[in-house]
Amino acid sequence: MIMKNAKNANYIQRDHSASILKSEGVELMRISEALNKYGWLKKFLYGKPKEGYFIFVKKQLKYPLITCVTINSKKIKQEMQNIVIIDKNLKISMQGTCSSLKKDLEGVHYARGKIILKEGAHLKYNHLHSWNDGDEVNSNYEFYLEKNSRLDYNYNTVSSPKNLSLTTKVVCLKKSAANLKISGICKNSKMKIKENLILKENNSSGILKLRFVGKENSEILSHSSIAAEAECKGHLDCQGLLVDKTSKISLIPELACKDNRSQITHEASIGKISEEELHYLRTRGLNEQEAIDLIVNGFLEI
Repeated sequence: MIMKNAKNANYIQRDHSASILKSEGVELMRISEALNKYGWLKKFLYGKPKEGYFIFVKKQLKYPLITCVTINSKKIKQEMQNIVIIDKNLKISMQGTCSSLKKDLEGVHYARGKIILKEGAHLKYNHLHSWNDGDEVNSNYEFYLEKNSRLDYNYNTVSSPKNLSLTTKVVCLKKSAANLKISGICKNSKMKIKENLILKENNSSGILKLRFVGKENSEILSHSSIAAEAECKGHLDCQGLLVDKTSKISLIPELACKDNRSQITHEASIGKISEEELHYLRTRGLNEQEAIDLIVNGFLEI
């Protein structure tokens, strides 16, 4: 899936080498070039980044924007800073993939991103991660939604690294809406997840859904929060599924309200696969591993 999109990607980075496919209506360049061109970017960046991309979508597009970042070589350390801006009233789709292409590369992938939706903009963003056992990953993204904008964000780790630190922050202004879906499968690794949805102005709304699967020798810690700072509505739904006895999942949901006109709710659960489910699927001709895989895939469909 990852490499299938690569040949059509607008931005491709292999190790430290980047190539760009430009499209009409999109200003796309390396982040270092963008910083030289636009001095105001300094307030969104840390220091002087050498890696990463700047994307400013100025016209409606017929096709999704695609970014593809891979680690191909041993002991590579990527330190990326990315900025995406969607102009007013545009409806844009985006697909981003980050991965290591081989086992035992022991790569390091650090990524900071800021994504800004101008008034009335709508972004659908699918963000896929696929790593190997020896990799270290730290991903930190902030979304800023202006008036009447909408974000549909789907993040999925299909193959976990040795250590994953994932931080997502979303700020919603007046009448903006965010729908976030964060999911991951953890095996022989540790995952630390922090999600923060801030409903800052009146009539903003947000839904945050989390699904995590703990397989062999895994540890997942998720701290998710919704903060209501004005008249707004929000819901937090976090669930964990323990597949192996050597796995551990900790879910910490948090709600904070500063306005008595707001309504925010949450639900949280951690469970295991029941013997009844496994027995039923085995009677339909599946072996135990096939049955487990089917249940896990259904659990992650949110």
